Amino acid sequence: MSDHFDGTRFVNPIGTAGQPFSQVPRMLSERRSRWPRHVELVAQTPPPLGDAAAVVTFIGHSTFLIQTTAGNLLTDPMFSDRAGPFGLLGPRRVRQPAVRFDELPPIGTVLLGHNHYDHCDLPTLRKLARRFDPVVVTPLGNARLVRSAGFRRIEELDWWEQATIVALTTTLTPARHFSARTPFDRNRALWAGFVVRFGDRRIYFAGDTAYAGFFRDVRQRHGPFDLALLPIGAYEPRWFMRAVHMNPAEAVQAHIDLGAPETIGMHFGTFQLTAEGIDDPIRDLEEARRANGIPASRFRVMDFGESMRVRVR
Repeated sequence: MSDHFDGTRFVNPIGTAGQPFSQVPRMLSERRSRWPRHVELVAQTPPPLGDAAAVVTFIGHSTFLIQTTAGNLLTDPMFSDRAGPFGLLGPRRVRQPAVRFDELPPIGTVLLGHNHYDHCDLPTLRKLARRFDPVVVTPLGNARLVRSAGFRRIEELDWWEQATIVALTTTLTPARHFSARTPFDRNRALWAGFVVRFGDRRIYFAGDTAYAGFFRDVRQRHGPFDLALLPIGAYEPRWFMRAVHMNPAEAVQAHIDLGAPETIGMHFGTFQLTAEGIDDPIRDLEEARRANGIPASRFRVMDFGESMRVRVR
């Protein structure tokens, strides 16, 4: 029992954990912008770490490769063509992963924020388990699913708890979202973000989340941050998505709350999950930045396959 677990299901302390399934048909009937069926990109090879403290590469959606001197990790790894059950249902990706799976360096840790299909992809997880046998750090209630993909080492944690068997110091942080893989398991597993520390550097990966005041708590407990990774897409229509996903204006406010010197946007331009156009998150982010006097160097999106270096102090 806690402020986010009632003994049976997980909840958001500040409000409902998503709209009920009965509202999904109404959401799907909303007018949707047309996305292209395919956006061409050239897959990249991640650069070596060299003398950097970390190299962060955007693979697509919420998947980042983070290389550090303490080991390499993947966030919410998703390499499949569809985000749905059996590889047959759910939205099809319009951009292929910007790093081919076979081009990944050795992966020691996987951060898995929640169990939705576009973030918790069992075919990808099975390949990772067979090839690298990494540790998976994930919120409460997800270990059984992760174990079914073949992982042997799993840290299943609550908000604010710290993993103990990974090379990188990793702490779970709150998120405002929900969980479900079927109509019958809604909110039986928790959702979260992560703070990763290596040496004197800190990266915050927010996972999938709506806006809430906990960003200030994350900063107070675990800041200052060198880099924040925040979602900016899948936000329309607002009556449905406000409780589970930030829009770019809210992401800018989260950036301000976190006080990060640099923030990278994610969760856009890969799967059409909601009604906005494929480029709307980028345009809306630019507008929100201007409205708050934030330069593009402080909050931007990376090209798919682009890498950035976090320098040693």
